[in-house]
Parts: sequence; structure tokens; C-alpha cells
Amino acid sequence: MRELSQQPTEFELRHRNAQFAEKARMGKKPTKPSRQELLTKRSPLSLWALGAIIFVVIGGVILEFLRLMFL
Repeated sequence: MRELSQQPTEFELRHRNAQFAEKARMGKKPTKPSRQELLTKRSPLSLWALGAIIFVVIGGVILEFLRLMFL
């Protein structure tokens, strides 16, 4: 493991630069998005809460359909 004060080697710099250039050529965003950018894209509703809401709505529709069919 490298120490924190040690500079990256020329090979590592060239390798990182090549990766950056390749991503830029492919049209991808070559830098990682910041934490703030990731948080702004997140849904305000968690996945399990969304699942519970969908379960209640779909379940209610199915029960109403069964009630109309058999009662």
C-alpha cells in the first residue's frame, strides 16, 4: 500500500489520463458525480414505501373488482 505523501507514478498518471480520455470520447461523463448531485437525483420516497403504496392501491383495485364480480 502506498503512503499518502507519495506521488503517483508516471505509469499511473498515463493510465488514468487514458481512462479519462476514453470515457470522454465515448460520450460518458468522465468524472464521478458529486454526493450533492447524487442526492438531488434521489426520489424523496423510499423504495419500500413506494412498494407499500402500490400494494395498497393495486390490492384495493383487485378487491373492488372481485366485489363487483361476485356480490
